[in-house]
Amino acid sequence: MSESSPPSPDKTPAVESELARTERTGAVEPAGDAKGKRPDGGRESLGQLFLHNLWAANTFTVTVLAVVLALLIGAVLIIVSDPDVLATYSYIFARPSDAFTESWILVSEAYSSLFKGAVFDPGAISAWISGDGGWKPVFAPISETLTYTTPLVFTGLSVALAFRGGLFNIGAQGQAIMGVVIAGLAGFLLPLPPVVHLIVALLAGALGGAVWGFIPGFLKARTGAHEVINTIMLNYVAMYFLGWIIVQRGVQNPDRTDAISRPVDPSAQLPRLLGDDLRVHAGIIVAVAVTAGVAWLLNRSTFGFELRAVGANPDAARTAGISVTGTYVMIMVIAGALAGLGGANMVVGSTANALTVLVVAQIGFDGILVALLGRVKPWGVLLAALLFGALRAGGNTMQSFAGISLELVTVLQALIVIFIAAPALVKAIFQLRAARAARLQTSMAKGW
Repeated sequence: MSESSPPSPDKTPAVESELARTERTGAVEPAGDAKGKRPDGGRESLGQLFLHNLWAANTFTVTVLAVVLALLIGAVLIIVSDPDVLATYSYIFARPSDAFTESWILVSEAYSSLFKGAVFDPGAISAWISGDGGWKPVFAPISETLTYTTPLVFTGLSVALAFRGGLFNIGAQGQAIMGVVIAGLAGFLLPLPPVVHLIVALLAGALGGAVWGFIPGFLKARTGAHEVINTIMLNYVAMYFLGWIIVQRGVQNPDRTDAISRPVDPSAQLPRLLGDDLRVHAGIIVAVAVTAGVAWLLNRSTFGFELRAVGANPDAARTAGISVTGTYVMIMVIAGALAGLGGANMVVGSTANALTVLVVAQIGFDGILVALLGRVKPWGVLLAALLFGALRAGGNTMQSFAGISLELVTVLQALIVIFIAAPALVKAIFQLRAARAARLQTSMAKGW
């Protein structure tokens, strides 16, 4: 088209402005005009506007439908994994009711056990109200959920913060391991008064993770070495360092012959919120406070602006006078400190009170999934960690009472992340309106 050609009627300045506003806000306009009017000239009610936008491919709808899809596929896997139920499908055309009834009973029992182990058990509530039971069984499921949630919040925030700055922090596992090592050592080697001892142990864990995050950040800034390779290798270094230090003199428990350290002093342990019989501890309060702090850091502080600018376009940020190399180092230091706090919670909380080779479990790698599910936003990470904690807590109950393998919970987690990371797939399956789908595909790339 020549320069003298008239502008396209489809792209007038008003329309371009409206398109820019829609992409910036992520809003999906209702049918009719922009003021909420119907094609016949009437105005839609608030309820109609809500229902109209509910089936759009917005973040909330896609997330909920991703969970629904994962549960549906999980139901199929539950049925396939049970030989007795699977046998009823051999004569499904003769008596279809047998297959459907047995399948429904199996799946409903499995998911009801999942719910009872993660949220609450109606039977325990009834017993408490009638006086036949105490209050602790009522709060036991949510206690377990919050216990599993707490370390995932820290590692999820660690991965999300790095993603927002354009870095792949695959080393949250190693940073958490260093955090648990330093926090554990401070917990049983330093003779300090109760409150001070706990604070020192948590800060020591954050410091251990920060140092382990500084190494790949410095190498990235000074030599251009890719942080993915460095952090993966440092994961192995941290893992073997944990196995080595546990068996050293002064660290290993003198009363044990296996690889386990001395127990952390009670003065360095996080207090339990609901008594000694329930595991939830004050770490969940720290996790919420840290989430608020990270949200403020990203959205309200000067460093947060620089971090997001570097993550969006390092060249433009450098042109604007932002130190890209310095920002990279600070991102990894803060991310490492967050993961270190997650590791510290594993040994000064109620999960364990001594160092073992498996004390950290997989919270660093699970933090990657939590960050993705939370769309690398602090409060989203908190909610995603809560979901994963509920799946973990409920999975234990599901395995105990319904006989379902605990590995199925891991499959559910993976399916949820797969569908979250592929919004176009969810949109195609449920025929969601496409106005928001393109926005979703680009939102996952922000900060990468």
